Amino acid sequence: MADIQPPAEEIRALVGYEFPGGKYTVAHWENFLLTECTGSEPLPDGLVHPVVLFHMPILGANTSIGGMFALGQAESDFSIGIESYDWEIERPLHEDVEYTVTGRVTEADRMEGPRRHDRPGVYDRIQFRFELHEPEGDFAASSTITWTYRRSAA
Repeated sequence: MADIQPPAEEIRALVGYEFPGGKYTVAHWENFLLTECTGSEPLPDGLVHPVVLFHMPILGANTSIGGMFALGQAESDFSIGIESYDWEIERPLHEDVEYTVTGRVTEADRMEGPRRHDRPGVYDRIQFRFELHEPEGDFAASSTITWTYRRSAA
């Protein structure tokens, strides 16, 4: 993890950064476990539980939580705050379908002011957008993730 606060220009320059992208297929066992951990019954006809959008887009775009921490130069694993996860589901997701996944940074900026619990501070706000497309190319879903990277005093 980063030892010093990165320059604000480096953070802003992340806008437009694209992850390698790739493919992801949700297997039946994975969907079963995801559904089970939510306390829900399995969905009919091989429908995938929406909770898959927490990890599928990240892995499918060939990155990881750790990779996203490193990209934003997180000071530690504990310096990340979750602002939001926004899911858009255009078409139901299904088991055993190979989705094409892309991802990029859509916003990145240095912020100053109150954070959680009205504590002042400096943080970077970085937004990632991941898109899933069906094998035919049709848009299926997206996951927009916004994190804050808390910074120590410079």
